[in-house]
Amino acid sequence: MFTGIVEELGKVRSLKRTSAESRLCIGAKKILEDIHVGDSIAVNGVCLTAVLFSEGEFTVDVMNETFMRSSLGSLRIGDEVNLERAMAADGRFGGHIVSGHIDGTARIKSIINDGNAKWYEINAGPELLGGIVMKGSVAIDGISLTVSKVTAHSFSVSIIPHTLEATVLRSKRPGDVVNIETDIIGKYIKQFVKEGKESVYDRIGKGSY
Repeated sequence: MFTGIVEELGKVRSLKRTSAESRLCIGAKKILEDIHVGDSIAVNGVCLTAVLFSEGEFTVDVMNETFMRSSLGSLRIGDEVNLERAMAADGRFGGHIVSGHIDGTARIKSIINDGNAKWYEINAGPELLGGIVMKGSVAIDGISLTVSKVTAHSFSVSIIPHTLEATVLRSKRPGDVVNIETDIIGKYIKQFVKEGKESVYDRIGKGSY
C-alpha cells in the first residue's frame, strides 16, 4: 500500500522491452537508503517489484499488461518518474490509500495559472469518471490529490508550488498522458452496492418477495 506522497524523482536509465522480458532501470537516491529485493515501489503510480539494485539505481520487471494499461510504455531514457516506497507500518499517512493498481490513463486537457497554484484539467472516460467525486481523492501518476471539479468529460485538481516542484507534474504539458487511480474505498462501496442490487433483483425474479 502507498499514500500518494512522492518521495523523490527518479530518472529512467534504461528500458528493455522484448517478447521474452521487460525491465526498467531507474536512477534514484533516497529510496535506495532502505531497499531490498522484492520490495514494492510505485513508479508514476504503478506498483512494481524491485528485482535488482546497486549504488544509484534499481531495476524492476514490467509485464506487457502493465505497459498496455499505463503510461510506462511511453517512457524514454532520461525521463523523470515519481517514486514512492510502500508505506511502513509505523509511517505517517500523509495522503490517502493508494494501491498502485491504476485504473487507466487519461490526458491533460489544460493547465491554467491561478495565483501561486495551477489548475490541471484532465480529460477522462466514463470508466474513470465513475469513480471520481468532488472533494474526493485521486492519484495522478501516483500523486495523492483532491478533486476540485468534475464535468461530464473531465475532472480538475489544483496543484500547489511544492507539489509541482517535487513531482513529474512540473514537466507535464497539455496532451500528455497520465496514470489514474481512483479512490479504492469508493470502488469497494460501488461494487458492494452493485452486488446488493443484483441480489435483490435475483430474489425478485425468483419470487422471493
